[in-house]
Amino acid sequence: MGLLWLEQLHTSLLSHIGIIACVIFLTVYYSVCTYKKRQDLSNIPPGPKPWPVVGNFGGFLIPSFVWRRLGKLQESDGPEKSTVMSPQVFLMEQAKLYGNVYSIFVGSQLVVVLNGYEVVRDALSSRADVFSDRPDIPAITIMTKRKGIVFAPYGPVWRKQRKFCHTTLRTFGLGKLSLEPCILEGLAIVKAELLRFSEESGGSGVDLSPLITNAVSNVICSMSLGQRFHHQDREFGTLLDLMARGLEISVNSPAVLINIFPPLYYLPCGVFKELRQVERDITVFLKRIIARHRSTLDPDNPRDLIDMYLAEMLAQQAAGETDSSFTEDYLFYIIGDLFIAGTDTTTNSVLWILLFMVVYTDVQEKVQAEIDEVVGRDRVPSLTDKGRLPFTEATIMEVQRMTSVVPLAIPHMTSEKTEFRGYTIPKGTVIIPNLWSVHRDPTVWDKPDSFNPARFLDDEGNLLRKECFIPFGIGRRVCMGEQLAKMELFLMFTSLMQAFTFRLPEGRPPPPMHGRFGLTLAPCPYTVCVSPRS
Repeated sequence: MGLLWLEQLHTSLLSHIGIIACVIFLTVYYSVCTYKKRQDLSNIPPGPKPWPVVGNFGGFLIPSFVWRRLGKLQESDGPEKSTVMSPQVFLMEQAKLYGNVYSIFVGSQLVVVLNGYEVVRDALSSRADVFSDRPDIPAITIMTKRKGIVFAPYGPVWRKQRKFCHTTLRTFGLGKLSLEPCILEGLAIVKAELLRFSEESGGSGVDLSPLITNAVSNVICSMSLGQRFHHQDREFGTLLDLMARGLEISVNSPAVLINIFPPLYYLPCGVFKELRQVERDITVFLKRIIARHRSTLDPDNPRDLIDMYLAEMLAQQAAGETDSSFTEDYLFYIIGDLFIAGTDTTTNSVLWILLFMVVYTDVQEKVQAEIDEVVGRDRVPSLTDKGRLPFTEATIMEVQRMTSVVPLAIPHMTSEKTEFRGYTIPKGTVIIPNLWSVHRDPTVWDKPDSFNPARFLDDEGNLLRKECFIPFGIGRRVCMGEQLAKMELFLMFTSLMQAFTFRLPEGRPPPPMHGRFGLTLAPCPYTVCVSPRS
């Protein structure tokens, strides 16, 4: 046993050393190969001193998958205080040393971190023309070709494409009561499955993630793809699994090293090979749907966003516009953005809300009491009930504040040299808006690390709208699906609270509340016992 233990320890140490060596070597190699004379950095925001060539990447910006392997993450006891020094928390802590606007370097790339509501608003809203661009992140660029909505660069093409998509989605119900039946249709399936499980489980827990993911994804599928998928559809289930796996690989695996040394993407082994396969499978699925729409298109009777886009393409071709950005290739990336962004963030928000309800059972009971009083048990909650359920709405908002599902937003980039808060920020600087810091700022929120829905209510119990509550971002790059997400969160939460009581399995502690950091902040895996309310 002793020899076996020593052998395992030796293997583990070699693995850790190999990962660190790989990180350092590739960072140095790529930085040296691409190093070019820096611009004048004499008045950039303060920050930690960068290492030669590798910048701060060799210090605290080691990828999260390395930190996990090295066991650096630590957590304290209790659901409210269970935290790890995850990236958004660490970047917020650094503001105590360097101020709310500070600099770090990833290799020779200057990155400016923004903390606190006033700073984030000043940059992204008041100075939107300068701070709304997107950086060229190799792992993302290789797969998106700088097209679509989420990661595309700021400019006339992006504005035109985003406006068209937003207008078209509104045509198919975005932000309107007409979309409610579509959301409730998926919810009916979720409730039926939970009822079946409650009768068959015998007290064991159920993983809510697959059901919630399917229900959320089907809403955006109905609007953009013109079809719903059965929750037991194997191909669709596989696609959702691929999407989740692709996001996980891109952020929390050695594949993150693609951003340092892009040729790694083409390695014929490991997570690099897996990432390419995930991309191919998702591409085949979405392009098959686009081709089916093309072959059955009736421009006078569009069924969904794809039809509207194809019709717009035909109209521009007929008008002789030879350099139009409306192409089938661009459509593919837009659909990919809508499909992934419209599923991942809202799914994780619903899962966070339900997790907080099983941890804070007193809040769950209060929400249920309010729903019973206002809606009753004889009908399903509707969006028209929203104004009469202030505590329920406050609970949703407080979970969003506590979790900040996209804690560091999507990276921005300055499109020109600019003066900001007394500092000079060069063109091409990557900007990280720390939304986590906005929602955990002790100068704005009383006891910000405590879960307290009442902070969103006034003395008379009415809902308080707070300017510094920005879970969907702010400025030109604010989430296009904000209205849809709010509708889904409200209807799903109220319907599930009305129909069921959720509890942790007997004797099982809650999962760590720090979540899993990735492109979004997802809750750690958990199961719940579901009981129909009598």
